[in-house]
Amino acid sequence: MKPSEYAELDATALAALIRSGESSADEVAQAAVAALEDVQPKVNGLVSGPFERPLEHAADGPFAGVPFAIKDLITHAAGVPTRSGTRLLGDGVPMPTDTYLMARFRRAGLATLGLTATPELGFNANTEAVATGSVRNPWDLDRSPGGSSGGSAALVAARALPVAHANDGGGSIRIPAAACGLVGLKPSQGRVTPGPDYADPLLGLGIEFALTRTVRDCAGLLDAVHGYAAGDRYRLPDPARPYADEVRAGSRTLRIALHTEPFTGNGPVDPRCVAAVESVGRTLEELGHHVERAAPALDADAFDDANLVAWCSFLADGVDTLAAALGVEPGPDNLEATTRACADFGRTLRAADIYAAERVFNTTRRAVAAVHETYDLVLTPTMNAPNTAAGHLNADDPSLDARGWYDRIFGTAGFTAVSNVTGNPAISLPLGTTAEGWPIGVQLMAPYAEEATLIALAGDLERALPWADRRPAVAVG
Repeated sequence: MKPSEYAELDATALAALIRSGESSADEVAQAAVAALEDVQPKVNGLVSGPFERPLEHAADGPFAGVPFAIKDLITHAAGVPTRSGTRLLGDGVPMPTDTYLMARFRRAGLATLGLTATPELGFNANTEAVATGSVRNPWDLDRSPGGSSGGSAALVAARALPVAHANDGGGSIRIPAAACGLVGLKPSQGRVTPGPDYADPLLGLGIEFALTRTVRDCAGLLDAVHGYAAGDRYRLPDPARPYADEVRAGSRTLRIALHTEPFTGNGPVDPRCVAAVESVGRTLEELGHHVERAAPALDADAFDDANLVAWCSFLADGVDTLAAALGVEPGPDNLEATTRACADFGRTLRAADIYAAERVFNTTRRAVAAVHETYDLVLTPTMNAPNTAAGHLNADDPSLDARGWYDRIFGTAGFTAVSNVTGNPAISLPLGTTAEGWPIGVQLMAPYAEEATLIALAGDLERALPWADRRPAVAVG
């Protein structure tokens, strides 16, 4: 198999090709390694790999032999050094076991060929860690692929991988999906296990899943990895039928609230993003859905204050835990300036501050739930702009304190964090395009545990407004 042939196929098609015997898993892996070696010097999406051979995986899983990579944050594979984008971990620390999700990726048959880049400890909407360098957007190398799953997004968009792991604490699946023209689903809290290392990463804001190029890959992968694991805090009911069936079946008639003002942060919204959402709204009406302007009533200042508490307390705990385990002192030689500022702020917080933040989160959940009593989905931009310039979110800027850094990040991404707070599923789809040819992401948010509704409608939109033939400037083949 030539790399150019491999690059044209999504994960579902590659799995079918391997199952049929038309191509072997080894042939596909060789093509994937060549593809990764082709684009890596341009986009810098890998921090480890490509491996000479994929990590061990099941030969009979639904995605047996399909090339894959894991983001170097939270999820980890036994024996593979992890660095989490920080110099604090030196050249990387091998982990003794798989996380539960990594074990499920292996059982699904995914052939892991490397680790993808993350900003330092995941706290950025770009992916430009001092430890590993700047990741570039394959649509325009002067732009960022977003973050914090920017390494995965750059490699999937450039067609070096059909699918890659990602996670999302405030938009880190959906932001890079929007910037790179991908499908980015953040599942409901509890849909994908965070165990055994965490019960509620980032006070419950952190969610694990993946980035894909097609809706059917998104649905099929969720079918393969969702579900309760022993010790998880949440146990969601299984879907009524496989998510892959929802893509084929299509959506029922829905009531959809359209909203284009950011929920959080202080950044303006690019008119191109507003226009993309309004255009999608018209398409949805043509498909028979009911669309009107509506939104939850949120206190943006209280919301931002509560999120800052969640992020900085989590960061302080992570930094101090890692430093103690490794016997090192956190400082300018091993942490970026804004990481130090946020960790310093996190150390000043009291247990009462955490409870106060949770009260705000509860109010947010109730306000969003009230909207969903009338509307099945909420339609918004994914980001405030189609993408950001490389270097715009410099996490090593010593002039920024914790609040200054938070405001800068969420000034570019004012629509995504609400779904992390509510625990509801949300998806970004590449449904718009700028004059430069950059993708524009549009977000759909659903009630808790309603991934099926999102996936069914996403399949309809993929058929109505197809994006599969769009190719970035940097792409395999």
